Amino acid sequence: MSPRQITVLGECVADAFTRPASAPHELDLHVLPGGGPANTAVALARLGTPSRFLARLSGDVFGRLFRDRLEASGVDLSDAVVASEPSTLAVAELDAQGQAAYAFHAHSTADWQWSGAELAGVDLSSTACLHTGSLALVQQPGAAVVEEFLAAAASRTTISIDPNVRPLLVQPATYRERLRHWCRLADILRLSEDDVRLLLPETPLDQACDFWHAAGARLIVVTRGAEGALVSLDGERVHVPGVTARVVDTVGAGDSFTAGLLHHLGARGLLGGRLTGLGLGEVAEACLFAAQVAALTCSVAGPNPPWRSQLPAFPSTGHHLTGSPVGPEKTLPSR
Repeated sequence: MSPRQITVLGECVADAFTRPASAPHELDLHVLPGGGPANTAVALARLGTPSRFLARLSGDVFGRLFRDRLEASGVDLSDAVVASEPSTLAVAELDAQGQAAYAFHAHSTADWQWSGAELAGVDLSSTACLHTGSLALVQQPGAAVVEEFLAAAASRTTISIDPNVRPLLVQPATYRERLRHWCRLADILRLSEDDVRLLLPETPLDQACDFWHAAGARLIVVTRGAEGALVSLDGERVHVPGVTARVVDTVGAGDSFTAGLLHHLGARGLLGGRLTGLGLGEVAEACLFAAQVAALTCSVAGPNPPWRSQLPAFPSTGHHLTGSPVGPEKTLPSR
């Protein structure tokens, strides 16, 4: 079955990574095109899902870099806006584990200036899933416009949201305040374990899932790095193991995981509505595939997701769910 289109809405960010300078009192920066939604759109296209990206792309040097990367990956930019504002820049410093700490230069940049008119003409009739999140949902004035677009689309396509909390730029309380509303719109909510800690401090993961289920989200996936992921579908849960990887850095890993999840579900015709009939085993299998995509992203520098040809053959049997239930949860055997 050929997957239907997935539309992604959100920002592009120029990721400037610090590295040792060639002379004293200087700082060298290595700039890569990034941004959570853009990374997800790129990963989807490279995996073979028709991917359309709704973005406001600046005409500056970074905007041209974004466009080149997106088009070279096969992303449809036919509805992208040519913006007059500058691009968003993030300066990233990696720690010994390859985790990035960011400083954002995002005031009045192109990504947050959405108007209703710019999205009014977007045709979603061929879209199985609309994915968004990150800063596009919290940075005003565009955030309110994006929320209205999601609300209008929710009746005819699957909605996926990744909050991707950025506490140095936006207070977690802002995400926390809006997340219950987003859950009323979203069918799929993908968060990292760090996101959960910021949004619901000292709350166990299963309780956090129950909280967001009660707010309206049907499928919640919490990624936990090397520990894998916790999947919760209407309160029925399973732990999916991680995939061993040689980690260069973790930049873009969560975005790639989201793309792998949506690609796998879409390729099996499971997107396009309210996820009715979706089983826990099907989601677990999709998350195992997504973990492979994320692991390959971690094995190279920067947000550089793999092409489908780089992934090993992946089974589609659902046989992974052979463990016995423990309370409301199951634990998948390692592959």
